[in-house]
Amino acid sequence: MNKNVLLLAMCQGLITTGNILLVTIAALVGQALSPSAAFTTLPVATQMFGLLIATIPASLVMAKIGRRRGFSLGNIVGLSGTFLGYFALHESAFLLFCIATLLIGIGIGFATLYRFAAIEVSDNPATAISIIMASGVVAAILGPNLAVWVTSSFPSINYANVFISLSGLYLLALFLLQAVKFNEVSETQGSQKARGLREIVMQPQFITAVLIAMLSYTIMNLLMTATPLAMHRHGFDLADSALVIEWHVLGMFVPSFFTGKLIQRFGQTPIMSSGALLIIGCCVINLLGMSHWHFLLALGILGVGWNFMFISATHMVSEAYHPSERAKAQASNEFSVFSMVAISSLGAGWLEAIAGWRFLNMMSIPIMLIALGVIYWFASQKEASLTQIPLGR
Repeated sequence: MNKNVLLLAMCQGLITTGNILLVTIAALVGQALSPSAAFTTLPVATQMFGLLIATIPASLVMAKIGRRRGFSLGNIVGLSGTFLGYFALHESAFLLFCIATLLIGIGIGFATLYRFAAIEVSDNPATAISIIMASGVVAAILGPNLAVWVTSSFPSINYANVFISLSGLYLLALFLLQAVKFNEVSETQGSQKARGLREIVMQPQFITAVLIAMLSYTIMNLLMTATPLAMHRHGFDLADSALVIEWHVLGMFVPSFFTGKLIQRFGQTPIMSSGALLIIGCCVINLLGMSHWHFLLALGILGVGWNFMFISATHMVSEAYHPSERAKAQASNEFSVFSMVAISSLGAGWLEAIAGWRFLNMMSIPIMLIALGVIYWFASQKEASLTQIPLGR
């Protein structure tokens, strides 16, 4: 196995563990401290907003100072957010906590580029993406359980001590990052004539990849963020919702061990389509009941569906630009995807409180049908243009 891909996977796993840990408690903190139900998921939304505003600068900064320094900078910003988060919760300061999650979101925004860095240091892009994503298996188990263990073993005001463990995860990731040998753009690649951004983003392949990543991540995040709230509203405790989030994140990342091989064997279109159908299945299960088993099964299936769609979309978009174009292409992709994710995070609490859990699931089904339409639109475009040549990385 490629050593650099493995190290990047470990860094990704640590950052994702922190992200899942934060997802497990953020909505509950918001429920306890926010001035109204409309702002319950504001800490999650500010985290996603931080991620959003980091996407374009992260790509451009790394183009100037390199991957290692860029990732380290993002990690340090996220680490400062964990310290501020501890202080904010200790003081029960809701707005300060939102600023803390904003900083953590900026750190995560830089870390979203780990999967592209893995593609650049590997000869097998699909496998590299899968290995990076598979690191989330550790996060699935460690994140929710770490939140429960710290909360029960070291009780604190508003889960404040959870942020001490979160800072430890960020410090370890920062240490491992220094051992990675990145494949920076060479002088030859960097001087290669780059196309304009409009020409890159108007390719059917780029449009499809971005839309599929956007729709799958938005619906997944919407339902995942609202789940602890819906469960709490129906009498489930933190341990119950943490187990559901754990199974959901396992669904998100366990398939990564074989998703790359499935893409190589069957192609991107069938795998993306299967993912959309699985997410529709998740919504149907949620509509059928609200027992603990309904939440477990539905959120597990939701994770698998997202995995199939997001990994396929990442692989697809990485083939749509030249090495000299990667900064602006990746920035455009990340900004498009995470702008919608940020909106879904902000709206999740409000929609769950005002419209209800059933409405969220009913609304998600036609959005996934739109995703299926986009997938088959691209398939028809590709079939009509057999002369299209993949651009490679």
